Amino acid sequence: MKKKLLSVLLVASMVATMFVGCGSSSSSDSASDATTATEEGAADAAASDKKIAMITDSGDITDMSFNQTTYEASKAFAEKNGVDFQYYKPTEDSDDARVASFENAVTDGYNVIIVPGYLFAGMIAQVAEDYPNVTIIALDCSEGDFQGAGMDTLPENVCSFTYQEELAGYMAGYAAVKEGYTKLGFLGGMAVPAVIRYGFGFVQGCNDAAVELGNASDVAVNYVYGGQFYGDDAITAQMDTWYSNGTEIVFACGGGIYTSACEAATKPGVDGKVIGVDVDQSGTIENAYGVKGLCVTSAMKGLAATVDATLTDVFAGNWANYSGKIENLGIVSGTDPSLNYVQLPMDGWTMTNFTVDDYKALVAAMNDGTVKVSNSTDAMPSTEIKVTEFDNIH
Repeated sequence: MKKKLLSVLLVASMVATMFVGCGSSSSSDSASDATTATEEGAADAAASDKKIAMITDSGDITDMSFNQTTYEASKAFAEKNGVDFQYYKPTEDSDDARVASFENAVTDGYNVIIVPGYLFAGMIAQVAEDYPNVTIIALDCSEGDFQGAGMDTLPENVCSFTYQEELAGYMAGYAAVKEGYTKLGFLGGMAVPAVIRYGFGFVQGCNDAAVELGNASDVAVNYVYGGQFYGDDAITAQMDTWYSNGTEIVFACGGGIYTSACEAATKPGVDGKVIGVDVDQSGTIENAYGVKGLCVTSAMKGLAATVDATLTDVFAGNWANYSGKIENLGIVSGTDPSLNYVQLPMDGWTMTNFTVDDYKALVAAMNDGTVKVSNSTDAMPSTEIKVTEFDNIH
């Protein structure tokens, strides 16, 4: 997407240079200038007619994860570009409620609507063709999600972005074992494909790092799904058991489910650690629980970059780049990890055995294919480390 935007800017620059270089003494030049001005005015008018709305899924804009990041990125773009923006929270977790929020947004005049999460596939299936003039940008709605909602292809007014979560999960697992952790846990939310890819990637990363270090027989991973995207007493109790039995660090992967891992990790005498997900959760988690170093790293998706780049293209008149498409985003640079759509946060890096340079070397190896990560969600990857799978908590 960045390459597409750069190409657009380069073409625009060439066109501008061409007109500056030409004189305006002839009538044809004057007509050309007038036509250009008219076209630019029409483009400005079209852009000015666009208003952005974001609809939350089952969470809200303070979830420190998917909804909050999407909301903040959408709001930041709107403020930077002087565009109207509003968010809508459905009254309940249902397709009907999400459809109602969508229709409320359209009634209020919003015609560029951003929706985060697989739960919106059903809503999109119901509204997209009825509102062909409304641009719908979906995050994390996969082909399988849309097919499950009865859509074999996307209408021209819809695009969706998915992420190669297995790569981010791999990075987190690899880093944790290289840092020195040998007793690890994966706490997923619901066992949906994105969460499974995070988890299976995490296991692969833990395994490969352990094999490289020669301590595979000492490394073990506990693995469970909470069955929901928020923490509660039952999930916290499971985490209590893990930490008390020697688990050192848990990858809490699923919206607000990290609260249960953090509550268990910070109980007296435990000194547990967590790994965040989707965004850099370190500051939020450590501020909430008052424990510096509680969040060792986070397996991140480039949600904000996706929102900003897509809206930039939409407002530049380049919707054709996305119309009816599902794009799967991952590593786009082997030299600058911060440009990738899946990554670990480098700001505030606290790991010492696994350094930033080590991380950059890992990303380069993943980018050139030296390190391969399976994206299959069919079965737990085969490993040399011990992986113990627990029954879903809910």
